[in-house]
Amino acid sequence: MRDPHTPPAALKWMDAAYDLLARICVLLAGIALVVMTAIFAWLVFGRYVLNDTPTWVEQVSLLLVMVIAFLGAAAGVHNHTHLSVVIFRNMVPTRVRSVFVFVSDILMAGFGGMMFWYGIELTKFKWNTLIPLIQWSEGLRSLPLTISGALLFLFSTRHLIRLCLGLDVRQDNIDQG
Repeated sequence: MRDPHTPPAALKWMDAAYDLLARICVLLAGIALVVMTAIFAWLVFGRYVLNDTPTWVEQVSLLLVMVIAFLGAAAGVHNHTHLSVVIFRNMVPTRVRSVFVFVSDILMAGFGGMMFWYGIELTKFKWNTLIPLIQWSEGLRSLPLTISGALLFLFSTRHLIRLCLGLDVRQDNIDQG
């Protein structure tokens, strides 16, 4: 007989896969941050030392900011570090708090699903247009939004599954102190 507090094998596999996805998101966001720092250093060097400002830096940095923001947000939802307002949940009894957590997970999954769906449409719409100065597809600007939407949906659905199985171990920041 299985211990009721031990997750099923499928959930362990899903946890491992989603942990890997979240680590990849953090790694890609970190790489994007380092690259953005390097290209801004090149911008300053080019402008003040070479007297030749590289014009592509702004457009590439805008793409990198999208990667940093959206993949970082997805990893934050997975790791329970994304910004959330917990004051109302902490003011109510535990039963009501569980309902609030369930509703917020449902809303996040729905929001992620909509980001994914409409992100696909936006990416397809913009794919054949080129970004000025760098001549890359304009669809690259909305691709991080699309990927992040899919990840938000997956991570929030995982939270819901764990919550429904009674295996949710999340705590609000105020509960950890």
